[in-house]
Amino acid sequence: MKAVRSVLEYLKGIGVKHVFGIPAGSVNAFFNELYDMPEITPIVTKHEGAASYMAASYAKYTNKMSVCIGSSGPGGTNLVTGAANAMREHLPILFFTGGVPVSTMGLNASQELDADPIFKSVTKYSVTVTDSKDLLNEVVKATEIAMSGVPGPVHIAMPIDVQHGDGGQAEIPSFINKEEIIPNLNIIKEVAKNLVEKESGYILVGQGARNSVEQLIELAEILDWPIITTPQAKGLIPTEHPLLAGVFGFAAHENASNLINEGDAKSLLIVGSSLGETATSNYNEHLTKGRFTVQMDFDKTVFNRKYPIDIPVLGDIQLSLNYLIEELRTYDFSRKVTPQKKVDDDNRNTEEYNTKNVLFKLQEYLPKSTRYSIDIGEFMAYVIHHMNVLESNTFDINVHFGAMGSGIGSAIGSKLAEPERPSVAITGDGCFFMHGMEILTAKEYNIPVLFVVMNNARLGMVYHGHSLQYKRTHPSFEQEPIDIAAMATAMNIPSFRIDRMEDLSQEVVSSLMNCNGPAILEVALIDNNVPPMGDRVKFLSSFGK
Repeated sequence: MKAVRSVLEYLKGIGVKHVFGIPAGSVNAFFNELYDMPEITPIVTKHEGAASYMAASYAKYTNKMSVCIGSSGPGGTNLVTGAANAMREHLPILFFTGGVPVSTMGLNASQELDADPIFKSVTKYSVTVTDSKDLLNEVVKATEIAMSGVPGPVHIAMPIDVQHGDGGQAEIPSFINKEEIIPNLNIIKEVAKNLVEKESGYILVGQGARNSVEQLIELAEILDWPIITTPQAKGLIPTEHPLLAGVFGFAAHENASNLINEGDAKSLLIVGSSLGETATSNYNEHLTKGRFTVQMDFDKTVFNRKYPIDIPVLGDIQLSLNYLIEELRTYDFSRKVTPQKKVDDDNRNTEEYNTKNVLFKLQEYLPKSTRYSIDIGEFMAYVIHHMNVLESNTFDINVHFGAMGSGIGSAIGSKLAEPERPSVAITGDGCFFMHGMEILTAKEYNIPVLFVVMNNARLGMVYHGHSLQYKRTHPSFEQEPIDIAAMATAMNIPSFRIDRMEDLSQEVVSSLMNCNGPAILEVALIDNNVPPMGDRVKFLSSFGK
């Protein structure tokens, strides 16, 4: 059996349904075998970077490993950003890159690239396979590494001749299920004892808690502690929950910031956050200052990085929360809630044509279960600060790594992962011109995603950030205005352009959501209001003094 065929048989056996990427000479052996394997659908994208974002979102919302492939040379380097993003989000993705024949390595062959060391810094495991008989074993090893311990991406470089070579008579192995990371029960008991003694506290929630929302809410209600989320975790806790105090960090809510900076709580319980820059409002020292701090995570490297942690709890977050809940029940707690102050938007001018009002109106017209994949731009700050969370797990905000254009591929991957959930990408013209042609990918595969393009003919985040920091902007931040809806029409993709609030209606949104494939809603709007970016500009300005 060809080595590459044995690999695909293995992937089919462990339940892989899609492979995201672009065919090319150095990986055509891989794609050729897919002719005879209808169980796996190749999603051929317009750019390898977009393929990696689709794979990331697919892995996130299926809780399974996904597969992404690119050619040797530029195809491989185009995947690196996606691998780095997956590493930051702890997403298990198997990245394949093609390679020149082993006999021509080091001879400046066409599109030759030593991809292994490039991927090493952004994956859990990276290797170049030079013997066909080793290919299957390396893939099996890589997938187990991707799913074990702290999940993350892995990379296999496959030279052309290695793919075509004889893989031997190796038996196709079955997948080894991920082992749970069991928290230490004695540590859980110590945590419970201390939290009870301290009496008051806050719960800071990061994206690592995305599969533990039910347990998180139960714990918060037992303790009657406010819940504060990081920007990446917006969308986990519904806005209407009385204990939700809002977002801290980038685009923070005033109430959440006040609790951290001025509140008198004696404890801080951190759940699933690595406490990076955007999550901590630029490493705000008040976060843990004077507070007994507990951090729950499945990644031991996040403990004591920047902030001193009194008790680190290593374990799968859902298990750790369940164990802590059971321990707290021995103290005869009953669930209760003290409502937290909410963000006050009641006095907003709903008639003004601005970013905030467009987002509010859009959400009013869309189903509650809609998942919003949010791209990088000034609109992202408005989403984090103002949009409501109507159902749990309905926002995908990648401010953590911050790759422009990532929201476009993410929305497609989300729809493939959960076909019944409405999928909407909120992106900008800057991001659209990077990865917007993936709307054709969605069209070719009949994937119904609504792409909302905030078109202000400039790099909005750069424009506002630079203006606030340096009191001036460079003309190059402005772009030539382009009618994106007209571009969609040329591609025979349904679209609608709004130029004022009156243009946005339930009828327009419903018609675009009821297509058999993608649609574009272009929002032509130059909003000169300052986005609610929190202390981000202050942080950047500190380096210019």
